[in-house]
Amino acid sequence: MSQARLTVSQRTTAGVHVLDLAGEIDHTTADTFRQALTTDDGSARYTVIDFGDVTFMDSSGINVLVVANNAARECGGWLRLAHVPPPVLQVLHIVGLDDVIPLYPTVDQAIAPDSAA
Repeated sequence: MSQARLTVSQRTTAGVHVLDLAGEIDHTTADTFRQALTTDDGSARYTVIDFGDVTFMDSSGINVLVVANNAARECGGWLRLAHVPPPVLQVLHIVGLDDVIPLYPTVDQAIAPDSAA
């Protein structure tokens, strides 16, 4: 049995912390996801997560998203999700997180200033 893998690449675009995820988000990879959302200086008030290459997400990922969304809101920022594939969207919908965190078809649309949440 192989361990699930998650790769994360990060960049900053127009002052927004952008995470590109690929792979599975579950109990074995949630810490990698959580750490990617945490910056040393706390400057990531605005974050977009690109889920385009995520093939699976369970409740471990939901927990990470809830904590990250709450932290962003507490400091006057926001968290937005982009390019969410149907299997992940279904999980977000089941728990109602798609009503709490804004979803966008592309990263560019999520970053756009007129995309106020």
